[in-house]
Amino acid sequence: MYTGKQRAPSGTDRSEKRFNTILAGSGLLIVLLLLAIFATLLLTALPAVKEFGVFFFTGREWDATTETFGALPFLAGTLLTSFLALVISIPFSIAISIFLGEYFKAGAVSTFLRSAVEVLAGIPSVIYGLWGLFFLMPAVRFLEVKLGVAPHGVGILTSSLILAIMIIPFSASIGREVITLVPGDLKEAAYSLGATRFEVIGNIVIPYARSGIIAGILLALGRAIGETMAVTMLIGNSNFLPTSIFSPANTMASIIANEFAEATGVTAASLIYVALVLFLVTMVVNIIGTYVIQKISVEASREVS
Repeated sequence: MYTGKQRAPSGTDRSEKRFNTILAGSGLLIVLLLLAIFATLLLTALPAVKEFGVFFFTGREWDATTETFGALPFLAGTLLTSFLALVISIPFSIAISIFLGEYFKAGAVSTFLRSAVEVLAGIPSVIYGLWGLFFLMPAVRFLEVKLGVAPHGVGILTSSLILAIMIIPFSASIGREVITLVPGDLKEAAYSLGATRFEVIGNIVIPYARSGIIAGILLALGRAIGETMAVTMLIGNSNFLPTSIFSPANTMASIIANEFAEATGVTAASLIYVALVLFLVTMVVNIIGTYVIQKISVEASREVS
């Protein structure tokens, strides 16, 4: 039986304990911050929650003079613009990811394109909005005239196009990173069996990097849902339920940006209720995204193996 003195904790052990404590405290701080944001929004929006309840989500009228508020037009505008922008951006972001991650990993072309993608990601949204007003709005108006619809120029389609341009760098950058992490021996084994580059990309690279590509797409979706300034400038700011992709509309973020500065009483509470709904929608999208990424990652590892 060992009867010696117990070894005193070394400096390394104490440093590791302090480091673990800092990590645990940081994680707890994030959870508390999330709960604090939710509690603040809920308490501030409580007058509107009590007055409108769940019918707030199905109401189509937003009128501050009669204090009648319904968030359905803004919820529809947010989902339409975000998912339409996502559909438009996916082919371009995946193509850029494959091009930079598989065809041009290094060199002047790769450096130039990666720098261009990073610059696009860092441009302020108000600049995108101004460019959309001078370029996209006339182009969409020309298209509307050709199609015989009301030539608003602004609306769901215009804001979706600018959103698509804004979110491409996020999904493309993450997609490129995960594609470059695909093990080289897997690709070499496929080439040794006579596979073409197209077959290697479709059967090895994409399945292996699928979870990362999906993660980038979901990050882009989160950016699109919460985007405010560019959408506010190009969506038309109409409080009515959109009837087509050419219709002016409003998103949950844009209605808050437009009306909160002058809102008081139940109007302000209703706008904060909209913010609470936006918070919950974003959280649900992230939870679903995390589940999908984990599921696809497991399936992809099985396919490759």
